[in-house]
Amino acid sequence: MNDETPQGTSDFVVVANRLPVDLETLDDGTTRWKRSPGGLVTALEPILDRESGSWVGWPGVPDTKVEPIVSGKLHLYPVELSSHEVTFYYEGFSNATLWPLYHDVLVAPVFDRGWWQTYVDVNRHFAEETARTAAEGATVWVQDYQLQLVPRLLREMRPDLTIGFFLHIPFPPVELFMQLPWRKEIVQGLLGADLIGFHLPGGANNFLFLAERLLGLDTTAAGGGLRSGLGEVRLDDRVVRVGAFPISVDARQLIGEATDPAVVARAAEIRRELGNPRKVLLGVDRLDYTKGIDLRLAALGELLDEGRLDPSDTVMVQLATPSRERVEHYMKMRSSIEEQVSHINGDHGQIGKPVVHYLYQPVDRRELIALYLAADVMLVTPMRDGMNLVAKEYVACRTDLGGALVLSEFAGAAAELRGAYLVNPHDLDGVKNTILEALEQDPEQGRRRMTKLHEQVVEHDVHRWAESFLGALTPP
Repeated sequence: MNDETPQGTSDFVVVANRLPVDLETLDDGTTRWKRSPGGLVTALEPILDRESGSWVGWPGVPDTKVEPIVSGKLHLYPVELSSHEVTFYYEGFSNATLWPLYHDVLVAPVFDRGWWQTYVDVNRHFAEETARTAAEGATVWVQDYQLQLVPRLLREMRPDLTIGFFLHIPFPPVELFMQLPWRKEIVQGLLGADLIGFHLPGGANNFLFLAERLLGLDTTAAGGGLRSGLGEVRLDDRVVRVGAFPISVDARQLIGEATDPAVVARAAEIRRELGNPRKVLLGVDRLDYTKGIDLRLAALGELLDEGRLDPSDTVMVQLATPSRERVEHYMKMRSSIEEQVSHINGDHGQIGKPVVHYLYQPVDRRELIALYLAADVMLVTPMRDGMNLVAKEYVACRTDLGGALVLSEFAGAAAELRGAYLVNPHDLDGVKNTILEALEQDPEQGRRRMTKLHEQVVEHDVHRWAESFLGALTPP
């Protein structure tokens, strides 16, 4: 270990772009930190409690020094970022370079050298804070695309640590990744980990190929005859393992909330507020160009125009959670989607009876679960998605075995949720036909489909994901 690097007392450290808290302003003008819900913290909290755990991340407010936060048994260590760093590292390199590159270049990535340098600097900030927090021989789990350089930087500072990395978004095909001017640096950064996890085997093998092609390293493909099923990259002094660990949701918690009588009653109330339609379609997405919101609205509009759907007995609820509101492309996308909604309602709605109920706002978790219960068909149609946990949340909540899931083939969840109605989101006619098929499914066939989906999500929940990854990272 580097003698100049101070040690902390945490045996298990999670490193993520954001801390699992938000700064809340109270009625009297004072502020407090409020725990923000999320599948990652839900999955890891028992381990953090058990292992004297800590979480390193940005608290979400720039240009502000925040002291360490204690939330229950969870110790949070803030990384301070300036407004410049947030703009260049997060809005710039993370979300205008890496995000589009890793999502099949649905929009052109921007390769800005200033953004890259800030990304390097911020990753070093995260590595330094982690090095100060971790105890001798601790396990560190680094999360997602914003922090791909942290594993190598951290290993240089603290070679005594066991380091894992998990990518929550897709890892792109080789020919797309090769566009990145700093492609070697990213691969080298990830190779600082002992275990690198992706959602799907394809992402793992893409990375293994790049390690061989870009760096000339000796690799074995995932599933390539190794007993662990993991791929390997052999370095001079150690072996890095690479594999697929599909993330999931806290199914047990969702089932508990979905069977709460108050939530069930709210679902019935939602249908009454919608005018008691025969069928309810639902979309729940962060407002992002990868999610295919415009596609499903186009499909709905054409079905209505063609008379294949009756606007008097079918409604759609589209929830779009605000996202990256300062980025011009996202502002234009919001405007375009709202124009589509207005067009459909203008052509097919009646006074007091819009066809599309559009909400551009976050909603309470219990309200979201009630929406899942109220929906006859859930539309999840991303053009590209690492996993898409909304699809799994919907399935987990449907303990009544009702409803139907229309799911893009290009969501990572499609590899597991084979009982869904799978669609190619680039095929508009195919999407239209599949929506109709789901709406008119035979009830018994629908129950069989949902039974299969529900069992899959319950068995392979977020706790199993965390245990699987950490079991591979620190085998007994």
